[in-house]
Amino acid sequence: MGQGPLAGLKVLEFAGVGPGPLCAMLLADMGAEVVTLDRLSPSGLGIPRPWSCDVLRRGRRSLAVDLKHPDGVACVLDLVAQADALIEGFRPGVMERLGLGPADCAARNPRLVYGRVTGWGQDGPLAQAAGHDLNYIALTGVLAAIGRAGGPPAIPLNLLGDYAGGGLTLAFGLVCALFEAGRSGRGQVVDAAMTEGALALFAPFFGLAAAGLHRAERGTNLLDSGAPFYEVYACADGEWVSVAPIEPKFRSVLLEKLGFDPAAFPGLTDPADWPKARELLTARFAERSRAEWCELLEGSDGCFAPVLDFREAPAHPQHVAREAFIEIGGVVQPAPAPRFSRTPPAAPSPPEGPGGSSREILLDWGFASDRVEGLVRDGVVRAEARG
Repeated sequence: MGQGPLAGLKVLEFAGVGPGPLCAMLLADMGAEVVTLDRLSPSGLGIPRPWSCDVLRRGRRSLAVDLKHPDGVACVLDLVAQADALIEGFRPGVMERLGLGPADCAARNPRLVYGRVTGWGQDGPLAQAAGHDLNYIALTGVLAAIGRAGGPPAIPLNLLGDYAGGGLTLAFGLVCALFEAGRSGRGQVVDAAMTEGALALFAPFFGLAAAGLHRAERGTNLLDSGAPFYEVYACADGEWVSVAPIEPKFRSVLLEKLGFDPAAFPGLTDPADWPKARELLTARFAERSRAEWCELLEGSDGCFAPVLDFREAPAHPQHVAREAFIEIGGVVQPAPAPRFSRTPPAAPSPPEGPGGSSREILLDWGFASDRVEGLVRDGVVRAEARG
């Protein structure tokens, strides 16, 4: 038995890219036993890299199985009969054609929570269309809202569609459905669409727009680089810092530490004064290095932080004090989050290549040894060395 708030939960993850693996990692980080069902040949799944560097695969074991072979499907259905939840991220209809759709799985396990994540959702005119994170957030209004005034929309990596809109939303949906299943004894399908997850994140801005407090023109609003007090500034050494004193009392702290008289500084509540204020702040931050500004401002109520890259962030004293980063298999990566006072999860195990634990998983889940060896011998299941 593992440790963590989800210890004892058994989850099957059909290998994919993006949101499904993130969801599986989050559940595994919290102590769930997550088994990744990999293809016999994993080519074409995501950006090629060493398995040890595929951080989203951490914390779980892999079973490589042929889902196009009847014995492979039968094997998976026997696992489904024992699972609490399932994660899949194929196009709508793929799992049904494999004989592993929600109805097939519910027939074996009525308590199963069946998690599905796609870009557009399981139905609608775009349901069968290919797409990626950028397309999904483009359709929601989120992408159009991010960027500088007069410039093109800024691409926020694939954080908002794939990971927040998809993976986090699916993880939340699964835990909600598992909670309900604990009371009703019945599973259900969780249909997580990355578009709708991204929209949920964007909800406050629909309210602000309705109140006349957020304009459609990007880069002109309080939180999108329009305001000079919610902005990043270049330093003398070419590095960057961020400031975000939205509240007047925090703006005064920042201005005083920067050597300005808050009473004489251009009014920050009137957008008409923002260009002059930005000009003054830009010139002031360009006078010193990032390190010098950190020494003066970090830890104050000026709402300040240096802009660190992924190489610098692990060494920051705040992250060090909180042990926010861990090293697994030689790869530095974020530690599981959030924290729990009574049921802290164990450190995740290293990512495992496809089939790294095929035999062990089947035996642990109650398969007879002769059946396991027969599946391996017939090429239905591939068993590989770990790592």
